[in-house]
Amino acid sequence: MPAVVKCPTCGKEVAWVPDNKFRPFCSERCKQIDLGAWASEKYVFGGKPGETPSPDLPEDAED
Repeated sequence: MPAVVKCPTCGKEVAWVPDNKFRPFCSERCKQIDLGAWASEKYVFGGKPGETPSPDLPEDAED
């Protein structure tokens, strides 16, 4: 049985299968809504322009 995830846009349950070309979205519409949100800067990554991202772990940390 394939994994089932919720569409990030509308919350509808979607089977995670290769046949679903829109995964993790349920449809082209939901995919485009999400893309539009990124384009309008509704979603942003933290930090300032030109700022070097800090590493998740200190350099002296061991795995």
